[in-house]
Amino acid sequence: MASSEKQLRELAAPVPDLTGVTQPQGTDLTASQQKALETVLAHFSQPDYELSGAKDGEGKLREEEMFWLSFECMLRYLRATKWVSAQAAIKRLEETLAWRREFGLYDERFTPEHVEPEALTGKEVVFGFDVNGRPALYLCPSRQNTDESIRQVQFNVFMLERCIELMGPGVESVALMIDYGQKSAKSPSISLSRMVLNILQTHYPERLGRALIINVPFLLNAFYKLITPLIDPVTRDKMRFNPKAVEDGLFTVDSVWKEFGGNIEFKYEHSTYWPQFMEMTTARRKVQMEKWHSLGGKVGLKEWDIKGGDDNTQVPDAGEKSLGDSET
Repeated sequence: MASSEKQLRELAAPVPDLTGVTQPQGTDLTASQQKALETVLAHFSQPDYELSGAKDGEGKLREEEMFWLSFECMLRYLRATKWVSAQAAIKRLEETLAWRREFGLYDERFTPEHVEPEALTGKEVVFGFDVNGRPALYLCPSRQNTDESIRQVQFNVFMLERCIELMGPGVESVALMIDYGQKSAKSPSISLSRMVLNILQTHYPERLGRALIINVPFLLNAFYKLITPLIDPVTRDKMRFNPKAVEDGLFTVDSVWKEFGGNIEFKYEHSTYWPQFMEMTTARRKVQMEKWHSLGGKVGLKEWDIKGGDDNTQVPDAGEKSLGDSET
């Protein structure tokens, strides 16, 4: 069985060759769509812009928020609002900006130390990429190790944010891999499920590329039927139950876990995986932020440029060398 060190090195390697697979966003906009995009960009680019409803003295956008308000981010929200109007997209963007503050994405509630108790058993693991370059986020409910709490939701969001940092140029979504095998797992409550779904659908539009779900027991199948009405039709269409990930051309055999039809036998070792994964994603985030600064450090910059899309390379990973020195 491959060691965690080797698996982390494989994870740290560049994303698959995306030549001809991904391309810059916004190159085929209609005149009305281009105008809507320009209106959204102009709104957030105002020198005196302040976030509505913010506490006194806290209305100005933080650096992390300006970084988040990328060219592609604005396009995602325009598409999510079906191009109804620039104002509709602005409203949703501002709601998400407010939510990110309220939910704690920029404070101690989203530090590795805070969410680490949720990570001890490997119930959520980022490993590898699908054929479209999407990071694969594995969810293993049978490894649940904590009582239901808001920290579980924070951990979900924390890991999704790490996936976003690992996305290569032109990649905007994640491959969600859910395995209900091994033993029966307690289903999350309807209220917690509703909260997670609301966060994903409202504040992470177009971030789900595909969801592959295997080994769903009878009771959980009934649970999925209960929450299906809460899932928007676009998301439902991306869900596949008991798929053949390799045969269906979604993953190469050497990039997906054995449970999903690949040849990777993954055994989670927290003491190895977690610190190195945090080091790698922290380094990735730092380099991307430095690139953002070099491009002007303002709202509306392109993720494609920040991640080196024109060179068909992702942003260099400062943590890759240390992982690459691991035992094979």
